[in-house]
Amino acid sequence: MLVKIATGRVAAATLRRASTRALAVELSSTTSTFSSNLAPKTSFSLSTARFQSTAAVQQQQEEPTATPATESKTPFVSTPERQYEHFTNVEVTPEGVAIIRFDCPGKKVNAISFALAKEAEQLWKKEVENNPNVKAVVFSSAKPGMFIAGADIFDIKRIEDKSELVGLIEEGLHFFQNMRKKGVPLVCAIDGPCLGGGLEWTMWCDYRVASDSPKTKLGLPEVKLGLLPGFGGTQNLHELVGIQNAMDMMLTGKDVRPDKAKKMGLVDLVVAPQSVESAAIASAVDLINGKIKLKKKPKSLMNRLIEDNPLGRRMMWDQVKKMVDKNTNGNYPAPYAIMQCVQHGLDSPKTKFQNEREQFAKLAATPESEALIGIFDGMTQMKKNPFTGTGNPVSTVAVMGAGLMGAGIGQVTAEKGMTVLLKDRNDEAIERGESYMRGNWDKKLKRKRMTQYQHNINTSNVVGLTDDSPTWKEHFAKADMVIEAVFENLDLKKKIVADIESVTPDHCVFATNTSAIPIASIAEGAKRPENIIGMHYFSPVPSMPLLEIIPHDGTSESTKATAFDVGTKQGKTVITVKDVPGFYVNRCLGPFLVEVSAVVRDGVPLETLDKAIKKFGMPVGPVTLADEVGVDVVSHVASFLSDADLGVRMEGGDISLMQNMVGKGWLGKKAGQGFYTYDKKKKGKTVSPEVKAYLKDFVQNDLKLDEKEIQDRVISRFVNEAAKCLEDEIIDNPVVGDIGLVFGTGFAPFRGGPFRYLDQVGVSTYVDRMNFFADKYGPQFEPCQLLKDYAATNKKFHSK
Repeated sequence: MLVKIATGRVAAATLRRASTRALAVELSSTTSTFSSNLAPKTSFSLSTARFQSTAAVQQQQEEPTATPATESKTPFVSTPERQYEHFTNVEVTPEGVAIIRFDCPGKKVNAISFALAKEAEQLWKKEVENNPNVKAVVFSSAKPGMFIAGADIFDIKRIEDKSELVGLIEEGLHFFQNMRKKGVPLVCAIDGPCLGGGLEWTMWCDYRVASDSPKTKLGLPEVKLGLLPGFGGTQNLHELVGIQNAMDMMLTGKDVRPDKAKKMGLVDLVVAPQSVESAAIASAVDLINGKIKLKKKPKSLMNRLIEDNPLGRRMMWDQVKKMVDKNTNGNYPAPYAIMQCVQHGLDSPKTKFQNEREQFAKLAATPESEALIGIFDGMTQMKKNPFTGTGNPVSTVAVMGAGLMGAGIGQVTAEKGMTVLLKDRNDEAIERGESYMRGNWDKKLKRKRMTQYQHNINTSNVVGLTDDSPTWKEHFAKADMVIEAVFENLDLKKKIVADIESVTPDHCVFATNTSAIPIASIAEGAKRPENIIGMHYFSPVPSMPLLEIIPHDGTSESTKATAFDVGTKQGKTVITVKDVPGFYVNRCLGPFLVEVSAVVRDGVPLETLDKAIKKFGMPVGPVTLADEVGVDVVSHVASFLSDADLGVRMEGGDISLMQNMVGKGWLGKKAGQGFYTYDKKKKGKTVSPEVKAYLKDFVQNDLKLDEKEIQDRVISRFVNEAAKCLEDEIIDNPVVGDIGLVFGTGFAPFRGGPFRYLDQVGVSTYVDRMNFFADKYGPQFEPCQLLKDYAATNKKFHSK
């Protein structure tokens, strides 16, 4: 997942940086040329296609959104050619090595499900347990480049009473323990992802052979779902790699590449992908013959001093807890449970596995895990193209503009094997764009996230073109899609459309990366308006997962499908939104920004405001965000949306707070002075006497607001606008709304997005809260009709 939703030191920092960078560029290009009058509908339909608002008197039966957990399948029938559903037929070599290959049917990935676990037990009893000819076992995969991607999370989601998980996990653990009782060498051939339950499976084995493929990665990402490794992972990992390495992997959920895994002791041998299974078989034979002696990787002297004596271990745990406290604000229970499991296992080894599965079941029942799994489920749903038309194949993409956005779009496109025609005014601009891409690829190469061969391929996929290039029109004649990422100027964009339509083929899709200009206005007067669509990327494009697709009324189904396919191929989570001011993500930010100015006006100190919103779960406080993005940028956004179609929802604050700061040159961190003062020589930030004086004059009445009211006032404006977007059909359904704000703004992941958050606190409770604020502060807090309808009927946005 996408997602940048982890809770450890590295992951928390990544989310914080990514969200700030996204907003910085997204808000910077917002301009106003558009107004719209949208009347909310009263019909009700909940499906994977469209979610419309409802009046309390017009209720119809809801149909649950389809997920992989609800899909039906044909019952498996065993045949001599295929005896097992989740495994190919077992082979036994002349040396007595049984080869068991995972092969989940009808899927690109292997995942450990309850059904697979049950069948594995049957296979083991039939093929291995009492077979004297089996001297060793190799676990491999029949899917090239795919070992095991993890556990089937929908198995957990389907279980209503999470306490039942304790017994189910115990059965799985007994299988692994019984597997060990055979007393023969167990070897794993790992090519491709080896994550979660897949890595736990390998840790019950004696020897691990991994390929050096860029696809191969090992990790325990359960913390990203609010869970912990439940099949012995919290106990077995540190036995292989040491406590510190184990905690780093489990608390961040980050992947480890094969070369590092070998240095850590997580794998024993690294070979080429084409040799991984044969090398595993050879290793198994050597283990049978005693040529390979099993031994643990020795700890360094420093690690022994830290991990293997009471004083060092106590100091280590103190530091781990401080890090977790700092990066989670106590909002994520999973990291604390992981710590508890490891500590309990060290102190009470006889009950270590029992404690682990009990802790797993407790976490599975938490709202935090439900929310994070909801995000994962949402991402899975977003992978399916929702459009009825068939997208055109895209092999060549022209990118207009080689700046930060254009170069980023070019990079993620070239990495997926498409030819990129990168066009700008002159050679200097092209070189800056290409240098940006090469720099990012150089970093991947250095970190061994990319091979030199792939680096060369990516570089060769990019063709730089300028206005003076004599062949640029010939190149564009082969383009299947053009993505423009130029300045936010309607006349300029319309001119580009006209110029491009004259040189590109009839099927070529024209996508604009505008943040605000209506797509309909850009398409007006075009020869092929049905080919025009908005593709709103978030910056920096290579690291931000969200893409908003914005069709106008005349956009064809084929164009929509093509844009979705390209975005998905680029590695983005794609959501479709209506052509309105701010689209979805930026539109929700408008009232949020206004309320920030309102609470400052009501006497809330800057540091107190930042702390309150961070404690709610946002990656950064709004004041720090404004400084990071640029006070001028935030002021521009607030002004733009104030002049748009949001009406009273953009009232209640005073955006002159930021406008006057722009006039003073207080533009934020880039200027060294914003709300905070930044000194390059000193770490941290302070509030200058000049800003304190300015804010003192700005404050009208110090209301002495407590932390809860600060959070509720600011966040409710955000959440209400998301619900209003659903009511006005700007987004299709609550899943889209949750995914959009989590990945577009960093909305508290452990709350699952605005709609799952509403379900957790109760819509009626939230409406009462907003009505209280409306009476106290004004109509800007009036809850939208959709929230009132749901409150009146005690409905939820998500079925689970």
